[in-house]
Amino acid sequence: MTPLIKFRPLARSDHEAAAQLLHRSLVSWYQSRLGQGTRFGDSYEPFRLFPEVYAALDPGQAVAAHDADSGELLGVCFVHPRKTHVAIGIVAMAPEAQGRGVARAMLTPVLDDARRHGLPVRLISSLLNLDSFSLYSRFGFVPHTIYQDLALNVPFSGLTALPPPRAGRVRRVTDVAEAARLAAFEEQWQGLQRETDYDFFLRNAVGAWTVWALEHAGGAPEGFLVASHHPSCVMLGPGVACDEAVAAALLWRALDAMRGLSPVFLVPCAASQLVRQCYAWGARNVELHVAQALGPIPAARGIAFPTFLPETG
Repeated sequence: MTPLIKFRPLARSDHEAAAQLLHRSLVSWYQSRLGQGTRFGDSYEPFRLFPEVYAALDPGQAVAAHDADSGELLGVCFVHPRKTHVAIGIVAMAPEAQGRGVARAMLTPVLDDARRHGLPVRLISSLLNLDSFSLYSRFGFVPHTIYQDLALNVPFSGLTALPPPRAGRVRRVTDVAEAARLAAFEEQWQGLQRETDYDFFLRNAVGAWTVWALEHAGGAPEGFLVASHHPSCVMLGPGVACDEAVAAALLWRALDAMRGLSPVFLVPCAASQLVRQCYAWGARNVELHVAQALGPIPAARGIAFPTFLPETG
């Protein structure tokens, strides 16, 4: 008989088990399918950051699946409700729970709730993981933007390439009051509203975040980019730029500030000039991701930089 599964919000007491589950799930899938399990290290400790960030940003929203008899955590689904949409974060399963419909059971009430509120649902999924891609496709998600995952080893002395023309005008944002300005710019260019995210990054209470911005000479915003400097997640994003030149300036400044690190960042495949610029700096491809949506897709303009913590679609 298949053991019963209970679903409830992820509790703070689950964070240790959630970190272990995230690590075990990723290692198992990437090793069994691609022989690349070692890319996630030997320890689950770095993955503690994920439930901590999600709990601070969206308390009570994560869904946990437990074995009804043993209490073992078998699955977790992180959810980010926003004014304009609902974003689905990591959906992870214990290897032994695969094929039991747990992921579908966790997602169904989330999607039903979004539908009742008339909100589209957005996510980013790996194009290497056709299992998850198929799951979302069966729910009706439609892919709309493909991203190249790029990694760059930043020398301890900084980037050796000359900075793009506007990189010298990129400034660090530190005032929490600017969260509304960043959110308004993103809504103008991407049709998404998530001021709570930028307030969270600027308060910098959980994780280690830096926010960069670029403005016209007259002060009007041209773009911004968030960077995670935490050793458990060295990554750029989220961010928005009005064009590829602004995106290059933001990327160069954020990367140069991550000296001695190897950040990962996602660039739209269609932004071919920006992609070639990143290659010239020494970036290399490590994976492909696709943005998918269930429901209307906002008429986006400019360049968007998704991220994995917190995940954005």
